[in-house]
Amino acid sequence: MIRVEISLFLKNVPGELGRLASLLGDAGVNIDAISIQDASAYVRNLFEARGKSLKRLASSASYNSVKKDSADFALIRILVNDADKAIGLLKKNDYIFDTKEVATTEIENEPGKLAEITTKFGEEGININYVYGSVSPSGGKCLFVFCPEDVELAGRIFEE
Repeated sequence: MIRVEISLFLKNVPGELGRLASLLGDAGVNIDAISIQDASAYVRNLFEARGKSLKRLASSASYNSVKKDSADFALIRILVNDADKAIGLLKKNDYIFDTKEVATTEIENEPGKLAEITTKFGEEGININYVYGSVSPSGGKCLFVFCPEDVELAGRIFEE
């Protein structure tokens, strides 16, 4: 299934995630999946990837400045049950965010299930930029969120 993921930066201080979760929860918006990453790691990975491709966008001095500033933030990616409502709330409360389509699927929490999906992606030539998921007891179902290079094709694979 193709769904909308919301990515936003939150200040890396106590209580910020609680404020976001309360804002959504009080409005009846459920967080189905979440990923939280230190923004400085995100910036570092981006800088290193640009360096490997020889398309570096900033000097080392600029990078060090951005890295220092980005340590004050966390990169949050969420999948919610009502993306339109969540987006409206974020706009109204002056959050800076972005949205993108991602491919999602529910899989049994059993050995090898993730391997089946990611192997199929490889066979179809689909690169996965990142993935995160929810957790359930063994034998239960987990929601996995994939950010592949080809969202439409990934969605068709999940339909199979």
